[in-house]
Amino acid sequence: MNIPQNLKYTKDHEWIRLEGDQAYVGITDYAQSELGEIVFVDINTVGETVGQNEVFGSVEAVKTVSDLNMPVTGEVLEVNEALNDQPELVNNDPYGEGWMIKIAVKDVKEMDSLLDAAAYQAIL
Repeated sequence: MNIPQNLKYTKDHEWIRLEGDQAYVGITDYAQSELGEIVFVDINTVGETVGQNEVFGSVEAVKTVSDLNMPVTGEVLEVNEALNDQPELVNNDPYGEGWMIKIAVKDVKEMDSLLDAAAYQAIL
């Protein structure tokens, strides 16, 4: 199971990578493996501010649909357009090409409530 040290994690299996006051968000390697083959990513919150732990979209796999929860409060700036044609990027590269949204973080202190790699590993 791949759990990069440079990311923060939620108990719901989302990851976040902070870059200044913006961040990239996606689902973890564990989450994509549990979901199975991802066939559709549905995110229609661009331009909206979504609160910490609120739903920002959903991901559809062959067997199920799962909500995507925001790790920290932020405005959704961009959706990974590549996922429209290649949702399998989430399965193949969940921490790289399979990122889901780019956000403007509203309160960086909310990052302190997230799990580091060791704490995330411990809940799996």
